[in-house]
Amino acid sequence: MTSTTEPAVPSPRHSVTPSPTQGYPFTPHRFPRPAGAMSYLDEGAGDPVVMVHGNPTWSYYYRNLVLALRDSYRCVAPDHIGCGLSDKPPVTAYDYALKSRVDDLEALLDHLGLRENLTLVVQDWGGMIGMAFAARHPGRVKRIVATNTGAFPLPKSKPFPWSLWLGRNTRLGAWLILQKNAFCRIAAKWCVTRRPLPDDVRAMYLKPYDSPEHRVAVLKFVQTIPLGERDPGYDIVRDTALSLSKFANVPTLLLWGMRDFVFDRHFLADWQRYFPHAETRTWPDCGHYLLEDAGDEAIPLVRDFLAKHPIR
Repeated sequence: MTSTTEPAVPSPRHSVTPSPTQGYPFTPHRFPRPAGAMSYLDEGAGDPVVMVHGNPTWSYYYRNLVLALRDSYRCVAPDHIGCGLSDKPPVTAYDYALKSRVDDLEALLDHLGLRENLTLVVQDWGGMIGMAFAARHPGRVKRIVATNTGAFPLPKSKPFPWSLWLGRNTRLGAWLILQKNAFCRIAAKWCVTRRPLPDDVRAMYLKPYDSPEHRVAVLKFVQTIPLGERDPGYDIVRDTALSLSKFANVPTLLLWGMRDFVFDRHFLADWQRYFPHAETRTWPDCGHYLLEDAGDEAIPLVRDFLAKHPIR
């Protein structure tokens, strides 16, 4: 296996908040953390719906869901450190580890006083981060919406994709991610399968990752995928999987794009095994960015699910 490489140590920098005309009609808030500030959306009032994004997206992925729910719910959507509009510290200041991601989410929700009646909406890495938080505080989570994500080890039936292997394990992969923005650019193309992203939407996904210094989180998310017992963070993955039985009576909705080349039918099958009570809807022609491919179909299902399962 070719050795990995660490990115050059960048200086902390702040992103520029996109204007409403660019499709992000919100005023983000800032929450200070030891290594830098997290940006987050806090829209609406009511029972909190916490939306946890993955890699290489940011809270922009949930923009239409926030707009659809904020009339009835309090929608909180953070950008992970190094992502979106959050600060992007160097690796000397922040370790970009799974535990730190869960700590950040926990600290933000405690800061906002959100300690009960939570609905988690999770996608990609958001599933692992969100459900690891839930494993710490199972009594706080009352509903779960999961779309193309994981919360457990790589399914035994699922080969690890070669493109992730390249980015995780080789100097070439690290160079392509940092210097050429390959991961973000490929995601913006491959993660939608019904139709290409409109140019303005694609630009918004790429905007926060506009320099090598701003792509450290993208790289670290790939390099720190825990695949085995020796990998940092694997203990969290294992323990989270063991905790999932605690959510046997929690209403759960699984929304799945079946043309996702990572979180595919193998991951969906494991979600259904861990959550046999879950309601499931699949789209055979949609990919990893389901809310882009079929948001007009998926978002009403989320609204209906929340209405069907009120928090008592």
